[in-house]
Amino acid sequence: MKKYTSLTEIQGILAQKQLTVPELIAYYFSQIEKNQHLNAFNEVFFDSAKKQAELVQQKVDNGTAGRLAGMVIGIKDNICYVNHQVSASSKMLADFVSPYSSTVVERLLVEDAVIIGRLNCDEFAMGGSNETSYYGPVKNAVDEERVAGGSSGGSAVAVQADLCLAALGTDTGGSVRQPAAFCGCIGFKPTYGRISRYGVLAYASSFDQVGTLTSSVSDAALLLSILSGVDDADSTVSSLPVPNYTQDLGAGGTQRIAVLRETIENEALDPEIRTAILAAITKLTDQGHVVEYVSFDLLDYLVPAYYVLTTAEASSNLSRYDGVHYGYRNTQAESLNMLYKTSRAEGFGEEVKRRILLGTFVLSAGYYDAYYQKAQQVRRLIREKVEALFVDYDFLLSPVTPTPAFKIGENIQDPWSCTWPISIRFWPL
Repeated sequence: MKKYTSLTEIQGILAQKQLTVPELIAYYFSQIEKNQHLNAFNEVFFDSAKKQAELVQQKVDNGTAGRLAGMVIGIKDNICYVNHQVSASSKMLADFVSPYSSTVVERLLVEDAVIIGRLNCDEFAMGGSNETSYYGPVKNAVDEERVAGGSSGGSAVAVQADLCLAALGTDTGGSVRQPAAFCGCIGFKPTYGRISRYGVLAYASSFDQVGTLTSSVSDAALLLSILSGVDDADSTVSSLPVPNYTQDLGAGGTQRIAVLRETIENEALDPEIRTAILAAITKLTDQGHVVEYVSFDLLDYLVPAYYVLTTAEASSNLSRYDGVHYGYRNTQAESLNMLYKTSRAEGFGEEVKRRILLGTFVLSAGYYDAYYQKAQQVRRLIREKVEALFVDYDFLLSPVTPTPAFKIGENIQDPWSCTWPISIRFWPL
């Protein structure tokens, strides 16, 4: 069976009765089995996926199937699915079974997608190489000595290596877009609030956003249409109407595109990436689009502001994992204070502990104004700068990452290098 690159293709074959959904899920099971060494999946949902495939096939046969019938999709291991394990690739939650489903999972199932398993990621989504996972690093299918990117590395490799048609990831500062770039698939992070975060394990609540990884733009658009919209369980979701994004794909017309000059002229940008970006700009110009270079003088402040704000929120969000309520517990502790300390010290990995410490520091008395409040002010300035650019332009264009995928272990001793998935590519808000 060949690799399928879009849901439209699969649904056409299903309609011609040349394939069944159970046969499709069996194909992906075999693909996963052949590629276990990539370490993309933390768990494959053999039983529930088979049952779901049979139910979807019945709907296909009687003409009542949903819009995602035939889509086999993996979910990042920080997205809850009722009666299935979810661990955020952490020892802290290695045995935790979710008592409920996230909104995004519910919306997938309503439209008859088949969820095939939970995908490896950096622990609690903290990392840019998928090397901080309790279950080990994910390997890039193109070059197994190189990282998949992170934190949604398992999601990117699952699509890249044809282990499922599509995958869900989460993006806090580039964690869908960067691994998609490293693995050569389509990563899409919608604007904050477009998709519900209910049932997604929190890293930094004002940054986290569910995104998609696909092999086709049409699948990304369809998933966005289905996953978006108001959710009573998440008060941060936008109340704006949800367009039919698939209808706009072939709209055509001339677009005004701004290229962030500092990202192209930066000495840190890999020459091959610069060449590819410049070729893309030439192609856009040849197609009749207006492409202009603009300055984004706040670029140097993105990463520092991101780290101050996200680690502060992580310090708060991860305080719930205390060895008492749920998650890993040290059974040898002789006092409540020691229970807290030992459970968290043993349950969390080094990168997670590092970010908790940094976040606690910037929120502490005497440093809150100097770091956290100032970072919030910088964040506001960045937002205003982006909004001002969108007055004159339809798109902002830049490289997703400054370098190609690096080798596994190459940057692990330098937390700054291997854990900064800050994507600086902007699309309309």
